[in-house]
Amino acid sequence: MSAPVNRPARRAVHPIERESYEILRSRIDLTALPPYTRAVTERVVHASADLDYAADLVCDEEALARAVRALREGAPMVADVAMVAAGITSRAVTCAIADPRAAALAKETGLTRSAAAVRVAYGDAGPGAVWVVGCAPTALFEVIEYGVAPALVIGLPVGFVGAAESKAALRASGLPAVSNISEKGGSAVAAAALNALLYAEEDA
Repeated sequence: MSAPVNRPARRAVHPIERESYEILRSRIDLTALPPYTRAVTERVVHASADLDYAADLVCDEEALARAVRALREGAPMVADVAMVAAGITSRAVTCAIADPRAAALAKETGLTRSAAAVRVAYGDAGPGAVWVVGCAPTALFEVIEYGVAPALVIGLPVGFVGAAESKAALRASGLPAVSNISEKGGSAVAAAALNALLYAEEDA
């Protein structure tokens, strides 16, 4: 198991963020949710200004707790696209979408670039990573099928083609996961879900 990482000092919460959370909590009461599920749900709602996520997200509290422990122990993080990685600022994130190896593998195998990037990233990160998919359903299908042995999969891709289906496949896979039922999602909400766990880990 990886050695514990040195965590940064507790982050300062900007007054705008604090006010945003106050407004959010005035409009919807999520206090009945378990702590990590609530943290993820609130941060996704905060990032999207979409209260419907409260009923759309599917979280497993035990899986989230295990993921927080894995992050404390230095689990790598892998993002499907650069926009997801850009939303995660507290630690380095592996993202192979622009890696020439992914382009070459996609050309050789006929995989989409996003799916090929999953294989390349797994070669770099190995098992036990936290995977964050916010853009490409084909990347999420590849995470499910390639056997990456994740600590957690945050599967929140967006779109009309394959997004809801890939998230349903994730829930059916038995992998530890965060997903949502509808076609909506995206890089910002996927990054927000991971940030909720990183902030929980930071505050531990």
